[in-house]
Amino acid sequence: MTEKIVFLHGLGQSSAAWNGVFKYFDGIGEFCCPDLVKMCGSPADYKTLFLAFSEYCSNLGEPLNLVGLSLGGMLALNYAAENPEAIRSLVLIGTQYKSPKAMLKLQNVILKIMPKASFGETGFDKRNFISLANSMTELDFSEKLQNVSCPALVLIGARDKPNRKAALELSQLMNGSVFAEIKNAGHEVNRDAPKQLAETVKRFYETEHII
Repeated sequence: MTEKIVFLHGLGQSSAAWNGVFKYFDGIGEFCCPDLVKMCGSPADYKTLFLAFSEYCSNLGEPLNLVGLSLGGMLALNYAAENPEAIRSLVLIGTQYKSPKAMLKLQNVILKIMPKASFGETGFDKRNFISLANSMTELDFSEKLQNVSCPALVLIGARDKPNRKAALELSQLMNGSVFAEIKNAGHEVNRDAPKQLAETVKRFYETEHII
């Protein structure tokens, strides 16, 4: 059976952020890389995004292997917690399992004073980018983590200091998960170290007999 691997980009990225990683995944599975911006609606909010993503996954069939960075990781974790039978494996990169309220509030203050032109490459206009960020401030999957039973790999870029503590906690809270650090990478590991990321994920898949 050909494995289905769904790659989920972070907030501020597009699906193209995975192109560098795909170069090192030749011959492994069937790739899917949805554009999360198009799933958000307007005004953008997490609940609408998650419902659209859940429908997307249902239409793909199962089991699925989800690989998510940041926002994409939160969606993957959320979906796996609510649909454990549908998930073969998880790879969570720079992912928070509960929203860091203080950090998000500071981020939102900064976003409000940024010029509209700064949001051009994100796929969002300024209003919808801020709307989505605001809608994520109360997310907390702590009580749902016990539902996740699939093999999981928790990754963090070595320079991603703001998300390191949460990644370590997440790896400890998820039974049987594996933690790994990607050298010479910040938060956007898929852009900073695509080859190392691909090789780390492939080793995980081989160890767990997914490929």
